[in-house]
Parts: sequence; C-alpha cells; structure tokens
Amino acid sequence: MRCLVTGGSGFLGSHVADMLTAKGYKVTIFDKKRSPWLKKNQKFIRGNLLNYKKLERVVKNQDVVFHFAALSDLNEALMKPLETVKLNILGTIFLLELSKKYKINRFIYASSIYVNSHQGGFYRSSKKAAEDYIEEYHQRYKINYTILRYGSLFGERSDFNNGLKKIIKNSLEAKKIVYFGNSKTEREYIHVKDAANVTADIIKKKFKNKHIILSGSKSIKIKSVLSTLSKVLGYKGKIIFKNKKILGHYIKTPYTYKPKYGKKLSLKKNLNFTKSLISLVNEVKKELRVK
Repeated sequence: MRCLVTGGSGFLGSHVADMLTAKGYKVTIFDKKRSPWLKKNQKFIRGNLLNYKKLERVVKNQDVVFHFAALSDLNEALMKPLETVKLNILGTIFLLELSKKYKINRFIYASSIYVNSHQGGFYRSSKKAAEDYIEEYHQRYKINYTILRYGSLFGERSDFNNGLKKIIKNSLEAKKIVYFGNSKTEREYIHVKDAANVTADIIKKKFKNKHIILSGSKSIKIKSVLSTLSKVLGYKGKIIFKNKKILGHYIKTPYTYKPKYGKKLSLKKNLNFTKSLISLVNEVKKELRVK
C-alpha cells in the first residue's frame, strides 16, 4: 500500500513515516524541508501544501494520505492568523479535493485535543474547521477518513516549541527549574513513538470514519513532572512556579466542550409574511419578465 505523509519531516510525521515503513508500506514524504531522518526506502518530495499542481502530482499515485503538515505551534498561530488559515484549512481542502479526484482509500488527519477546548486560539479554530470540512467531504463525496486528536506529545526529534523539551532546555540553561504557568496544570503525556505506532495501525478497517483521541493513559500533574526532572538533572534547589496565565493554553486535558448558545432575539413587530411573499414573487416575475 502506498502512503503519503505530509509533514513527514517533522516531529510526529517523521516517526509515523518510520512506523509505516517498518510495517512494509511504501512511504512518500511531502514536506518543505528534507527529513534528516529519511530512510533509504522512503521517497522524499519537497513542496508546499499551497502549491496545488505539485501536490496533485504527488497525491495521484497514493492509496492513503496521512496529513500532518500544518502550522502547529499554538503561539505562532496566535501571531499569524492568516497564515494559519492558509496552511491548516486551505491546505487541507486542497488535499481533500485531490483525495476525491484520485479516489484515495483513506484520509487520515492529525488534529488536536484542543478542538474540544475553549483554549487553543487560532490553532484550535483551524483544526476544528478542518475537521468540519473532512466530515462534509465524507458526507458529500464518500471520502473515508480517520481524525486523530493528539494530546501532549513528547520525545526525540521535537523542536524547542514542544512543552517538555522547552522546559528541559530552560532548566539546563538557567541551572534551575522555573515553570511559567499555572501550578495546577495537568497533562496526559504520550511518547511520540507510542503515538506513531498506533497511528500506523489506524489504516485498519475498524478505524474508518472514526474520531480517535491519542493521549497518555493517565493525567500527570506538572509538579510531579518537574520533580522527576529535578531528580534526573540532579538539581537540589527549589522548583520555582511563576503562576501566570499563558494565552491559549489549557490547564487540564479538555475532553468536553460546552458550546456558546445563542440567545434568540424575538422582534415585537414583524412584516406580514403573506404580503412579503407576494412582494418577493412580484420581484422575481419582474426579473424574469413574466406576467
């Protein structure tokens, strides 16, 4: 089976590409930069999601699309709303159009647990919009999909925007552990290799047209994480918490979402419906030049 992995040079995408290759699939990586972890039996094509013609040349020879390419840093998305829309929404729609045209067997989308949160800023909004488009393409064009909502990933190959890696970097540089955020924060951490292993099996029929949450098996308090890190680094000093609200980030894993209900505004006086309908009919007759 031929698998396209967009964003396959990145943190999660590269691990998924490796797992797919290990399971015997023919893997093509599509990314704007070459993967430093590229295997000999993996094909790499450099490109941009918004280059429709080049994307088409890649998609038409595939059976399954794993879509990981995105503007995925929450803070960067807050600063670049327009670019977030282009990459995360329009780029996804380009892939959906091509998946429809070339009858892709499954469209597997890397979403986020943030879609069920009031947090997440423009990143959450873009992921939620993309999910909605995927569901509509399924309803209208019968494109089979699997939506994967990832939780807090950690592990090798991440950049310093990754939460845990950033904490480790700052701790090593400052030679002390300082946490900027709510001390009550909890996360369900899942190692990227565990997430990638499950992702590679998502091709199975039982996951078709499903929404899957991939996060850790248990919630871990940030105090416990930092205490363990302190022991690993051999620090004996006190862990410093600088409690401040970090824009867009959740405190506890958001499994439930309460929508904002609209309040119906009832007019005290309305135009008569029958008279209004007659007026509209007359307008249409006039435009069609019908007596």
